[in-house]
Amino acid sequence: MSELTGLRARKKKRTRDAIGDAAVSLFLERGFDRVSVNDIAAAAEISKPTLFRYFPTKEDLVLHRFADHQGEAARVVRDRKPGIKPVTALHQHFRAGLDRYDPVTGLNDHPEVVAFHRLVFTTPSLAGRLTRYQLEDEEALADALGEDIQARLLAAQVLAVQRVLARTNWQKITDGRAVHDVHPEAVADADQAFSQLP
Repeated sequence: MSELTGLRARKKKRTRDAIGDAAVSLFLERGFDRVSVNDIAAAAEISKPTLFRYFPTKEDLVLHRFADHQGEAARVVRDRKPGIKPVTALHQHFRAGLDRYDPVTGLNDHPEVVAFHRLVFTTPSLAGRLTRYQLEDEEALADALGEDIQARLLAAQVLAVQRVLARTNWQKITDGRAVHDVHPEAVADADQAFSQLP
């Protein structure tokens, strides 16, 4: 029984990924506002109702790529080793992301990643939806840090720091700089920013 359930879950994930990939390709090619849901359904060879079963909104077709990082800061805090302060664990995690050139850190110069970030940051409805994701992350991080106002303030500060660092890195990449040249600055910026957190 569990083998059948696992097969269904893998098939559902493959279908979701195929729909999302088709949508992002069209958005990058034509622009978010110039692509209809019908265009995406046709490109993915599915019906419109099927598309909406996987992605409730057009914006979700793009922002599903952030889903892997949804709640990540809260997980880092919950899963940290004993004796490690939450801010230290979050700093180490961000630094590891910089070393891996994780797109979420803004330090990735693959043309598709740069184009994807440009799409998200320059499309008002996507930027607005991304803000909602960030607020959900802030709530999750605050819950992982504690239940008082200090936890909420620290969560907001940490996520603001990560957002500013990522946007700064992304801007340097879009200005034409190579990721290897930006890396030392990104590390220094992260060290300075996290050192200012309580």
